[in-house]
Amino acid sequence: MHCRPCYVRPCYNRAFTVASAMKCPFCGFANDKVVDSRESKEADSIRRRRECLKCGKRFTTYERIDEIPYMVVKKDGRREKFDRQKVLNGLLRACEKRPVPIGKLEQIVNEAESFVIESAERERKTSELGELIMNRLRRYDKVAYVRFASVYLDFKDVQEFMVELKDLLKTKEPDVRNKPAVKS
Repeated sequence: MHCRPCYVRPCYNRAFTVASAMKCPFCGFANDKVVDSRESKEADSIRRRRECLKCGKRFTTYERIDEIPYMVVKKDGRREKFDRQKVLNGLLRACEKRPVPIGKLEQIVNEAESFVIESAERERKTSELGELIMNRLRRYDKVAYVRFASVYLDFKDVQEFMVELKDLLKTKEPDVRNKPAVKS
């Protein structure tokens, strides 16, 4: 939701409810209470009268559905809507027949989506997004990482692929399953 303050005459409704904090436009305090909430006639926004808990002044906010989509910028410069399902499908393909729980994949998709949403420009380069996804996937399963990287990095030949594999082998974490247990 996108809120913007609008200054109108005070509303004296007796219904008091606590809502998420909005910054007071008069004193900047970040805590208020909602004194009145109404849906617009077109049902496309909600009008809320708020009262600042510091200065006591009232102000109005409007909540509307955010209709501007989040975008990703492809390698060739094209822009397309961020598609959460497309990211998940790519991860599922990379993790096919691998012991990676779906919960971990959803966590990676959530992080990718948050990364795009947090952008001030409402868009991210697919290269940044791909790096984030590969770094997360690398932690969970090396084979799935290589599968994802082979598609994402678009290797031109076997040599490029081998360079990536050698890098992966160099940074391999020690296998804790083969270490002897420490006695206390």
